[in-house]
Amino acid sequence: MENVDFQTKPTIVLLGTFDTKGTEYDYIRERLQESGVDTILVDSGVLGEAHITTDFSHHDVAEAAGTSISELIASGDRGASITTMARGSGIIVQQLYKEGRMDGIMGLGGSGGTALVTQVMRALPIGLPKLMVSTMASGETRPYVGSTDITMMYSVVDIAGINRLSATILTNAAGAISGMVKMAVPTLTSRKPLIGATMFGVTTPSVNVARERLEQLGYEVLVFHATGTGGQSMESLIKDGFITATLDVTTTELADELVGGVLSAGPDRLRSAGEAGIPQVVSLGALDMVNFGPMETVPPKFKDRLLYKHNETITLMRITPDECAELGRSIARKLNASKGPTTLFIPLKGFSLIATEGQLFYDVEADHALIDALKEHLDQNVVEIIQVDADINNPQFAEAMADRLHELYQTKSQQ
Repeated sequence: MENVDFQTKPTIVLLGTFDTKGTEYDYIRERLQESGVDTILVDSGVLGEAHITTDFSHHDVAEAAGTSISELIASGDRGASITTMARGSGIIVQQLYKEGRMDGIMGLGGSGGTALVTQVMRALPIGLPKLMVSTMASGETRPYVGSTDITMMYSVVDIAGINRLSATILTNAAGAISGMVKMAVPTLTSRKPLIGATMFGVTTPSVNVARERLEQLGYEVLVFHATGTGGQSMESLIKDGFITATLDVTTTELADELVGGVLSAGPDRLRSAGEAGIPQVVSLGALDMVNFGPMETVPPKFKDRLLYKHNETITLMRITPDECAELGRSIARKLNASKGPTTLFIPLKGFSLIATEGQLFYDVEADHALIDALKEHLDQNVVEIIQVDADINNPQFAEAMADRLHELYQTKSQQ
């Protein structure tokens, strides 16, 4: 391993397969140096030696993972080798971060390289600049980005040599990451308690009113869009101790997880606040629906269901009484495990803007299947239930949720 000369200028880690992308990484390195940014090169390639000098060779990376390049090559398993090199790269990059030697990270790659580099990026703190230039960036990026703040940039052409188009793309990428690490984030001195709230387009009026009320009461509110990754991000920040209470108005991601929609936040959604023991107010926002992509992408088994074209890219499907009842049982199981103060607010006149009387998804039978299942299975020694004769977007309902969360937080703080 070569000695690395760390200077006071911003430093970006360039991580990737230098055996196949060395020319492109060298081009990026030159552009960054021209902009006054230092680099640390970490080679995660397996098959061959890097064509340029790196600060951490692929031998260093393999050693960090507890193996050797020769062993990886001998295994003949490319997938396992990528996993191993991702692990070794992660160990090196985490050490660089802990030592304060890096201000950002950047990678270039196709599917394999993107998977490797973004795995390392996802383990780094939110706020540290992360840029991935990838042939995969114009498609489904959720597996790469997850619940983090990785910036994905589409390479347009394959990352294979420097030509007039790739030179422009890579120069723009260098400028982007350079700008990120040079920007100074203003110091925020607020010590207000941090609240996590969940919102969807069809619950926006409620969350806006509740957020404004909480801000008046002295809280700072982070609002997460309940699109799967939004819920995952909030759960992650709760686990990391950033969020001190939750106003989980919009639990719609649970419906997608149950029925098979595209905006699931996974099976652990609605667990973190309870496990952390922080105050939580929960409601049933948008639990009348499941999300799919464009109408033509709705699975054939759902073609005869009540569908609504929300926009060109999202189709909503009304869920059935049976599905609502199962949702109620699932929510009850999760909330019953809560270790902290928990209140469930039930809006009796509709869970979203399109599920109130006269709207397309209005279905009293389905709503009551959910409500009845909740009341039957919730342990009221653990979970407080407040029913309100209003829809979820009623301003009084929203303010009542905010006020109750304030009361729970104040009581918890005094214990």
